[in-house]
Amino acid sequence: MKKILIVTQSIDKKNLALGFFHEWVKEFSKSFENIVVVCLEKGDYDLPSNVRVISLGKENANFQFSIFNKAKYIWNFYKIIWQERKNYTSVFVHMNQEYVILAGLWWKMAGKKIGFWYNHTYGSIFTKFAMFLSDIVFHTSPFAFTANTEKSIKMPAGIDTEKFKKNIHILPVKNSILYIGRIAPVKDLMTLIEAVLILEKKGLDFNLNIYGEALEKDHDYKQKVLSLAKSLIEKGKVKFCGSVVNSETPDLYSSHEVFVNLTPRGNFDKTVLESMACESMPIVSSEAFSDIIPKYIFAEKDAGDLAEKIEFVFSMSPQAKAEGGKKLREIVLERHDLRKLSEEIYKFI
Repeated sequence: MKKILIVTQSIDKKNLALGFFHEWVKEFSKSFENIVVVCLEKGDYDLPSNVRVISLGKENANFQFSIFNKAKYIWNFYKIIWQERKNYTSVFVHMNQEYVILAGLWWKMAGKKIGFWYNHTYGSIFTKFAMFLSDIVFHTSPFAFTANTEKSIKMPAGIDTEKFKKNIHILPVKNSILYIGRIAPVKDLMTLIEAVLILEKKGLDFNLNIYGEALEKDHDYKQKVLSLAKSLIEKGKVKFCGSVVNSETPDLYSSHEVFVNLTPRGNFDKTVLESMACESMPIVSSEAFSDIIPKYIFAEKDAGDLAEKIEFVFSMSPQAKAEGGKKLREIVLERHDLRKLSEEIYKFI
C-alpha cells in the first residue's frame, strides 16, 4: 500500500466551504497505508488511526498574516515535510499552488510523485509554474485553467453519495427553490431575484430559500440583493436563511424541488452534483455541465431564461419529477462518486 502527504487549506468537517474535504481524507484512508495531512488550519475532525493531521496554526486566535507570521508558517511547512519525509512516497496538493511552488523542487529531487488538484477557471504564471513542477494535474471542469495539457487528468468530483441522497421522510415543498452559496457578485444572485420577480408578475406561486452569507467585502452587494428582493421578502416568498454547514444540506436538497446555481461559464460547482445526488432538479448557468444536464442550463445572466426553466420544472408532473430525480442521481453515482475519486487518486498517485 502507498503512503501519501496531503496538503490542503483546512481539515474541519464544520467548515462551510471545505467541510467536504474531511470526507475525502476519510475515504482515501481506506486505500492508503499512511496519510499525513498538512493544513493551514484544523478544527473538528474524526479520522481513522492511519491519518495524522498537522496544522500550520491558522486556527489560533492570534493568527495574522504579517510578514513575520508568513515566514514562520513557511518555516513550519518546510520543517514538517522534512520530518515526515519517510512517512510518504507521494504528494497530493489540493488547490493551493503555493505549496507546490514552495516544495515542488525538493519533492522531485526526493523522488516524491506530485499530484496537484486545481479546478478554477482562472490562473496565473504561478499556477503554470506549479503545473510545471507537478507530475499530474487534476481537474473536474473541462474549462479549468489546468485542463487540456499533457499532465491533465479529468477526475470525478468526489460526491459522498452515502451522505448525499434523498431523505425519503421529507417531501419536497411544491414550487420550492433553493440557493446555497456565498452572497457575492460572482454568484450572481441579482439574476435569481430578477427571475423570481418575473414569476411573481406571472402570478406563479413559489418560495425561494437562500442559504449563505456575504464576506465583508461583499456587504454592499448583499444590500443591493436585499433591496431588489424586498417586496418578495415582505410577502414571505423569499427568505435569507444564513449559513449552513455541508452536513446539513442533504435535507435541504430533499425538501426543495429546484436548486439554482448561477456561477459563470466553466465553473463545476460541487453543490450542483450534491443536489442531483439528492434527486433535486438543478438549474445552472455554467456550460461545464452541458454534457450531463443540457436541458437544465440557462443563459448566463438571463433572468427571463432562468424564469422559464424554473417554470418548466414546476410544470412537470410528480411522476416526471421523481423519474428525473432518479436519473440525476444515477449520473452522479456513475461519474462523480467519492469512491470512484479515491480509486483514481490511488491509481495515479
